[in-house]
Amino acid sequence: MNLAVTDVAPLGTRVLAEVERAIVGKRALLTQILAAALAGGHVLLEDYPGLAKTLIAKSFASALGLEFRRIQFTPDLLPGDITGSYVYDRQQGRFELRKGPIFANIILADEINRASPKTQSALLEAMQEGQVTLEGETMALPDPFIVLATQNPIEYEGTFQLPEAQLDRFLMKLSVGYPSIEDEQEILRRRRARREDEPTVERATSRDELLSLRAAIEDVHVDRDVERYIVLLVEAIRRDRRVAVGASPRGSLALLKLARVQAALDGRDYVIPDDVKAFVKPALIHRLLLTPDFWMQRRAADDVLSDVVRAVAVPTLEGAR
Repeated sequence: MNLAVTDVAPLGTRVLAEVERAIVGKRALLTQILAAALAGGHVLLEDYPGLAKTLIAKSFASALGLEFRRIQFTPDLLPGDITGSYVYDRQQGRFELRKGPIFANIILADEINRASPKTQSALLEAMQEGQVTLEGETMALPDPFIVLATQNPIEYEGTFQLPEAQLDRFLMKLSVGYPSIEDEQEILRRRRARREDEPTVERATSRDELLSLRAAIEDVHVDRDVERYIVLLVEAIRRDRRVAVGASPRGSLALLKLARVQAALDGRDYVIPDDVKAFVKPALIHRLLLTPDFWMQRRAADDVLSDVVRAVAVPTLEGAR
């Protein structure tokens, strides 16, 4: 199946419309998650309980026509509970592989910070390489493979902070946020109308179409001045006095991928600076390590990114395609 850049916007609109049958008033957030799926990246959702993080993951799996699995992370969860293991079959007289829940297209890693670092590390190879290794045998994971992980920002007892190496595997870190009064009332109205808890989300596209859209996005043009703008933004963040460790080139690549997707979703085959600026915070905020003086300031990382976006000169693209 061969799709073009011009197919990204209408298919993206169709997917979002279907997901919005279940999720009310979060169009910007849903667009960002769709962008991650089209860019082939993973998303960390950090927010309070009850804000539809699980429903968002399930709705996208349904709308994209992908297999969905949920893994509840707990302190006693073992790596084999995620990846699977070899089990001896007495009748056959041999060991057989029982694949774990990670062998799916969309994985909801629920409360990922509740598992031990050893178990969390089981996701590292999967998220970066798209494969797992069991008993020395390497097995490819389904393509596409997308991890939507959640964590609660207000509970610390019984949790393990995600290491920087694992945070860096996430293309974006997002927050759902509470709905407005009008949106919350609409949630209640829809619940009454359907007479059941679970909303129905139909398939709006397919696995093959999604993979073809990913390939089409590679044709989105990125001007050299826009490339330099991305690099200057990341470099300015590294040099900020409030930042102890800035984003690696993986952060620059994240901005490049997401900017190309945003351009395609807007119906363009070229990137403009606004496409880059739209993803500076989601793509970089979890890649910053602040100096001790700013650790306890709740919005310090957000302020760093806002200040840098204002300070770095925006390139002027003459004769944008």
